[in-house]
Amino acid sequence: MPNPTALKFAWPRARIAETARWTVQLRPKQPTLGSLVVVCKEPATAFSALSAQAFTELRTVTTSVERLLKDFVEYQRINWLMLMMVDPDVHFHVIPRYDGSRDWDGLTFRDAGWPNPPALTEAVSLDDAQVIRLAAELAARWPGR
Repeated sequence: MPNPTALKFAWPRARIAETARWTVQLRPKQPTLGSLVVVCKEPATAFSALSAQAFTELRTVTTSVERLLKDFVEYQRINWLMLMMVDPDVHFHVIPRYDGSRDWDGLTFRDAGWPNPPALTEAVSLDDAQVIRLAAELAARWPGR
């Protein structure tokens, strides 16, 4: 059973990829196009509490996420944010950063914070159908598929 953080971020509709210890999901609220959450499946609320196996898998997940988003959105920078103030399960918000905007499915996604920290509250909110379509598109592009 997925943890509350994965469920909050629309698991399983938003699921892009999973490993034994991590799930990669689309953020339904997109501060930039391709914004994701990477949620640990282990019952941990502190980064230091993760198993050695979770840390090992995180390297593979990180490489795949960055390759996926570089290909999809051509980001200039990428932010991995571990906020964990509201959702205590270990997870990262992954925000691809770019100057200007990107378009998908008739929507425009501007990086409102560029070149400063991401403006997480200025996000495009996707409906369920859009979440499913964009997550499926990213899943199809996942490295190694």
